[in-house]
Amino acid sequence: MPEHADHASLVASLTEQLPHLRRYAMVLCRHRDQADDLVQEALLRAIDHLHQFRPGTNLRAWLFTILRNAHLNNCRRNQRYGVTSIDERPAAFEQPSPSAQADVVALKELERCMLEIPDEQREALLLVVVEGMTYEEAAEVMAVPIGTIRSRVSRARRALLHLFAAQEQEMELEAAV
Repeated sequence: MPEHADHASLVASLTEQLPHLRRYAMVLCRHRDQADDLVQEALLRAIDHLHQFRPGTNLRAWLFTILRNAHLNNCRRNQRYGVTSIDERPAAFEQPSPSAQADVVALKELERCMLEIPDEQREALLLVVVEGMTYEEAAEVMAVPIGTIRSRVSRARRALLHLFAAQEQEMELEAAV
């Protein structure tokens, strides 16, 4: 019976990770429907391989690794068979509730800037800044050395600052005209 209780608590822990998995999947896929499918696929794989999870290790990192591997497998399969998405419109982030027009504009600008930085940098930034993972955990999820994660996060931050500064200059020029 105790093994069954551990299994039930582990499944409950999986459901707690759903918002994090969905957000990460949205960054990887950029399409809401594909992200939902990816999360479902990752959860099915996780449940099928629950016996491989080592208690005491980081469940979120384990799930993110499964999700990322599923995404990479899907990309390889789609590339091999020439599959393309019907919906080519990027939707990397949820639409905010319009509490204030300035917030909506700022979030849209952030989304635009995030889509302009390389995928690897965006993914690393999401894991460390948004998901709150340590550099070590993010390195484990992305299967790269910790120095690579540090570099990608640093480059992503610099790129975002540069993109925002360029946008501000553009807005100032438009206002002056």
